Amino acid sequence: MSTSISSCGNPLDAFAPAERIQQSLVAGTEKRALVWLAHRVPSRINSDHLTLLGFVSQCLVGACYALARLNPDMLLAGIVFLALNWLGDSLDGTLARVRNRQRPRYGFYVDHLSDSIAAFFLMTGLAFSGYVHPAISLGMLIAFLTLSIEVYLASYTLGEFRLSYWKFGPTEIRILLAIGNIALLRHSTITVLSRKVLLFDFGGVIAIAGMGIFLIASAVRHTRQLYQQERIS
Repeated sequence: MSTSISSCGNPLDAFAPAERIQQSLVAGTEKRALVWLAHRVPSRINSDHLTLLGFVSQCLVGACYALARLNPDMLLAGIVFLALNWLGDSLDGTLARVRNRQRPRYGFYVDHLSDSIAAFFLMTGLAFSGYVHPAISLGMLIAFLTLSIEVYLASYTLGEFRLSYWKFGPTEIRILLAIGNIALLRHSTITVLSRKVLLFDFGGVIAIAGMGIFLIASAVRHTRQLYQQERIS
Protein backbone atom coordinates (compact mmCIF):
# COMPACT_ATOMS: atom_id res chain seq x y z
CA MET A 1 0.00 0.00 0.00
CA SER A 2 1.39 3.41 -0.94
CA THR A 3 0.80 6.66 0.89
CA SER A 4 0.70 9.93 -1.00
CA ILE A 5 2.83 12.82 0.10
CA SER A 6 -0.20 15.05 0.50
CA SER A 7 -1.80 12.64 2.98
CA CYS A 8 1.23 12.90 5.23
CA GLY A 9 0.76 16.62 5.55
CA ASN A 10 3.40 19.31 5.81
CA PRO A 11 5.96 18.52 8.55
CA LEU A 12 5.99 22.18 9.47
CA ASP A 13 2.31 21.97 10.42
CA ALA A 14 3.21 19.72 13.35
CA PHE A 15 6.44 21.48 14.32
CA ALA A 16 6.48 23.98 17.18
CA PRO A 17 9.80 25.67 18.04
CA ALA A 18 10.89 25.13 21.63
CA GLU A 19 10.69 28.03 24.05
CA ARG A 20 14.13 29.61 24.46
CA ILE A 21 15.14 30.02 28.11
CA GLN A 22 18.03 32.45 28.45
CA GLN A 23 18.63 33.80 31.96
CA SER A 24 22.38 34.34 32.02
CA LEU A 25 24.09 37.26 33.72
CA VAL A 26 24.57 39.28 30.53
CA ALA A 27 21.43 38.09 28.69
CA GLY A 28 19.58 41.43 28.82
CA THR A 29 22.51 43.56 27.67
CA GLU A 30 23.53 40.96 25.11
CA LYS A 31 20.04 40.82 23.57
CA ARG A 32 19.89 44.59 23.15
CA ALA A 33 23.36 44.63 21.57
CA LEU A 34 22.48 41.82 19.17
CA VAL A 35 19.26 43.47 18.03
CA TRP A 36 21.18 46.73 17.49
CA LEU A 37 23.78 44.89 15.42
CA ALA A 38 21.18 42.91 13.47
CA HIS A 39 19.55 46.12 12.22
CA ARG A 40 22.94 47.23 10.87
CA VAL A 41 24.08 44.04 9.16
CA PRO A 42 24.38 44.56 5.37
CA SER A 43 21.60 42.88 3.39
CA ARG A 44 24.09 40.70 1.49
CA ILE A 45 24.98 38.94 4.78
CA ASN A 46 22.50 36.37 6.06
CA SER A 47 22.22 33.99 9.00
CA ASP A 48 24.09 31.20 7.20
CA HIS A 49 27.13 33.46 6.82
CA LEU A 50 27.06 34.21 10.54
CA THR A 51 26.67 30.54 11.49
CA LEU A 52 29.70 29.73 9.33
CA LEU A 53 31.63 32.57 10.96
CA GLY A 54 30.84 31.23 14.42
CA PHE A 55 31.80 27.67 13.47
CA VAL A 56 35.09 28.56 11.78
CA SER A 57 36.03 30.99 14.55
CA GLN A 58 35.55 28.38 17.28
CA CYS A 59 37.65 25.89 15.33
CA LEU A 60 40.35 28.56 15.01
CA VAL A 61 40.24 29.12 18.77
CA GLY A 62 41.22 25.46 19.08
CA ALA A 63 44.01 25.97 16.54
CA CYS A 64 45.28 28.95 18.55
CA TYR A 65 45.45 26.85 21.71
CA ALA A 66 47.41 24.15 19.88
CA LEU A 67 49.83 26.72 18.42
CA ALA A 68 50.21 28.42 21.82
CA ARG A 69 52.42 25.50 22.79
CA LEU A 70 55.02 27.02 20.44
CA ASN A 71 54.05 30.68 20.69
CA PRO A 72 52.12 31.90 23.77
CA ASP A 73 51.03 35.02 21.89
CA MET A 74 48.55 32.80 20.05
CA LEU A 75 46.49 32.98 23.24
CA LEU A 76 45.75 36.60 22.35
CA ALA A 77 44.74 35.60 18.83
CA GLY A 78 42.42 33.09 20.46
CA ILE A 79 40.60 35.93 22.21
CA VAL A 80 39.96 37.59 18.84
CA PHE A 81 38.45 34.39 17.48
CA LEU A 82 36.38 33.96 20.66
CA ALA A 83 34.88 37.39 19.95
CA LEU A 84 34.17 36.44 16.34
CA ASN A 85 32.65 33.17 17.52
CA TRP A 86 30.32 35.12 19.82
CA LEU A 87 29.37 37.43 16.95
CA GLY A 88 28.53 34.65 14.52
CA ASP A 89 27.01 32.16 16.95
CA SER A 90 24.87 34.71 18.78
CA LEU A 91 23.84 37.00 15.94
CA ASP A 92 22.66 34.41 13.38
CA GLY A 93 19.37 33.66 15.13
CA THR A 94 18.76 37.30 16.06
CA LEU A 95 19.29 38.37 12.46
CA ALA A 96 16.76 35.79 11.26
CA ARG A 97 14.18 37.00 13.79
CA VAL A 98 14.73 40.69 13.02
CA ARG A 99 14.37 40.06 9.27
CA ASN A 100 11.50 37.58 9.80
CA ARG A 101 13.49 34.98 7.87
CA GLN A 102 13.31 32.20 10.43
CA ARG A 103 13.89 28.54 9.58
CA PRO A 104 13.36 26.91 12.98
CA ARG A 105 14.13 23.28 12.08
CA TYR A 106 17.03 24.04 9.77
CA GLY A 107 18.48 26.67 12.10
CA PHE A 108 18.25 24.48 15.19
CA TYR A 109 19.82 21.49 13.44
CA VAL A 110 22.67 23.27 11.67
CA ASP A 111 23.51 25.62 14.54
CA HIS A 112 23.81 22.93 17.19
CA LEU A 113 25.44 20.33 14.99
CA SER A 114 28.14 22.87 14.12
CA ASP A 115 28.48 23.76 17.82
CA SER A 116 29.16 20.11 18.68
CA ILE A 117 31.76 19.69 15.93
CA ALA A 118 33.44 22.98 16.81
CA ALA A 119 33.57 21.92 20.47
CA PHE A 120 35.60 18.89 19.38
CA PHE A 121 38.14 21.13 17.63
CA LEU A 122 38.29 23.50 20.61
CA MET A 123 38.93 20.74 23.14
CA THR A 124 41.42 19.01 20.84
CA GLY A 125 43.35 22.26 20.58
CA LEU A 126 43.34 22.57 24.36
CA ALA A 127 44.60 18.99 24.68
CA PHE A 128 47.59 19.81 22.47
CA SER A 129 48.28 23.20 24.08
CA GLY A 130 50.25 22.00 27.08
CA TYR A 131 48.10 24.25 29.27
CA VAL A 132 45.66 21.50 30.24
CA HIS A 133 45.96 17.75 30.68
CA PRO A 134 44.45 15.89 27.68
CA ALA A 135 42.27 13.78 30.02
CA ILE A 136 40.67 16.92 31.47
CA SER A 137 40.12 18.32 27.98
CA LEU A 138 38.44 15.05 27.02
CA GLY A 139 36.36 15.16 30.19
CA MET A 140 35.13 18.67 29.34
CA LEU A 141 34.18 17.56 25.83
CA ILE A 142 32.25 14.54 27.12
CA ALA A 143 30.49 16.63 29.77
CA PHE A 144 29.56 19.29 27.22
CA LEU A 145 28.22 16.82 24.66
CA THR A 146 26.27 14.88 27.31
CA LEU A 147 24.70 18.06 28.67
CA SER A 148 23.89 19.11 25.11
CA ILE A 149 22.10 15.80 24.53
CA GLU A 150 19.96 16.45 27.62
CA VAL A 151 19.13 19.94 26.37
CA TYR A 152 18.12 18.66 22.94
CA LEU A 153 15.99 15.87 24.43
CA ALA A 154 14.22 18.40 26.65
CA SER A 155 13.66 20.63 23.62
CA TYR A 156 11.93 17.77 21.81
CA THR A 157 9.94 16.28 24.69
CA LEU A 158 9.11 19.39 26.73
CA GLY A 159 9.40 22.26 24.25
CA GLU A 160 11.99 24.02 26.41
CA PHE A 161 15.37 24.96 24.99
CA ARG A 162 17.58 26.06 27.86
CA LEU A 163 20.54 28.26 26.94
CA SER A 164 21.80 28.94 30.46
CA TYR A 165 22.13 27.32 33.86
CA TRP A 166 22.26 29.24 37.12
CA LYS A 167 22.91 32.56 35.32
CA PHE A 168 25.70 30.98 33.29
CA GLY A 169 25.60 30.55 29.52
CA PRO A 170 27.80 30.42 26.39
CA THR A 171 28.75 34.11 26.53
CA GLU A 172 29.93 33.82 30.12
CA ILE A 173 32.05 30.81 29.11
CA ARG A 174 33.68 32.84 26.35
CA ILE A 175 34.40 35.68 28.78
CA LEU A 176 36.01 33.28 31.25
CA LEU A 177 38.12 31.70 28.51
CA ALA A 178 39.30 35.14 27.38
CA ILE A 179 40.24 36.08 30.96
CA GLY A 180 41.94 32.70 31.33
CA ASN A 181 43.99 33.28 28.18
CA ILE A 182 45.27 36.56 29.54
CA ALA A 183 46.05 34.94 32.89
CA LEU A 184 48.00 32.16 31.14
CA LEU A 185 50.39 34.72 29.67
CA ARG A 186 51.46 35.56 33.24
CA HIS A 187 51.00 32.34 35.18
CA SER A 188 50.11 28.94 33.75
CA THR A 189 50.01 27.33 37.20
CA ILE A 190 48.36 28.09 40.55
CA THR A 191 48.78 26.68 44.03
CA VAL A 192 45.89 24.60 45.35
CA LEU A 193 46.20 22.93 48.76
CA SER A 194 49.97 23.50 48.72
CA ARG A 195 50.31 21.86 45.31
CA LYS A 196 51.04 23.50 41.99
CA VAL A 197 48.51 22.66 39.30
CA LEU A 198 47.87 23.97 35.83
CA LEU A 199 45.44 26.89 35.86
CA PHE A 200 43.30 25.38 33.12
CA ASP A 201 43.37 21.97 34.81
CA PHE A 202 41.82 23.57 37.88
CA GLY A 203 39.27 25.44 35.78
CA GLY A 204 38.56 22.34 33.72
CA VAL A 205 37.79 20.22 36.78
CA ILE A 206 35.39 22.91 38.02
CA ALA A 207 33.76 23.05 34.56
CA ILE A 208 33.31 19.26 34.45
CA ALA A 209 31.83 19.23 37.94
CA GLY A 210 29.52 22.13 37.12
CA MET A 211 28.24 20.55 33.91
CA GLY A 212 27.79 17.27 35.76
CA ILE A 213 25.66 18.95 38.42
CA PHE A 214 23.62 20.76 35.76
CA LEU A 215 23.09 17.46 33.93
CA ILE A 216 21.95 15.53 37.00
CA ALA A 217 19.67 18.32 38.22
CA SER A 218 18.07 18.74 34.79
CA ALA A 219 17.69 15.00 34.22
CA VAL A 220 15.96 14.51 37.57
CA ARG A 221 13.67 17.51 37.08
CA HIS A 222 12.72 16.63 33.51
CA THR A 223 12.21 12.93 34.27
CA ARG A 224 9.86 13.84 37.11
CA GLN A 225 8.06 16.36 34.91
CA LEU A 226 7.57 13.87 32.08
CA TYR A 227 6.49 11.15 34.50
CA GLN A 228 3.80 13.42 35.92
CA GLN A 229 2.62 14.40 32.45
CA GLU A 230 2.41 10.80 31.28
CA ARG A 231 1.46 9.04 34.50
CA ILE A 232 -0.17 5.66 33.92
CA SER A 233 -3.22 5.28 36.16
